[in-house]
Order: sequence, then structure tokens, then C-alpha cells
Amino acid sequence: MEIERDVTQILLAADDSVDLINSVNDGSWNVENMEQSEINDMVQRNVDHLEIILAYEEVVADDSDKTSYSDAIATGNAYIAAN
Repeated sequence: MEIERDVTQILLAADDSVDLINSVNDGSWNVENMEQSEINDMVQRNVDHLEIILAYEEVVADDSDKTSYSDAIATGNAYIAAN
């Protein structure tokens, strides 16, 4: 049985990952008491989450603007590479 997913709800969940990645990158996310490797792991999990979501058939078929998600993936990957 295939689960039907609501694209709006999926993208709302993805917004949380976008916010986290962008906030870590700009220094506004509280990472006090975290090792850099832990921060990188957290960013990577959110990058992975966005990549999975953007691959969902329903999301691919949806014509809404997904630039913020692909931009956050690029930002997260750049952050990890730099740190």
C-alpha cells in the first residue's frame, strides 16, 4: 500500500531543515557546547533530509518554487566542506 503524502506538509517539514542549515551557516543557531563534528553531522542530516524530500515523486511533480531547498542543500554542503 502506497502512502499518499501531502506536498504542502512535506515542504513545511523541509522548511525546518532550511531554517536550521541557514541559521547554522549565519551563526544564529545555538551550537554552544557542540563539537564541530557534531554540528557538521547535524547539518548533514538536514541536507540528507532535503535531498530525500526533493526526490519524492509528489514533490518532483509539484510546480512550486523549490529554490530555497536546493539553495539550503548547497549552503549546507559548503558549510561542511569549510568546517
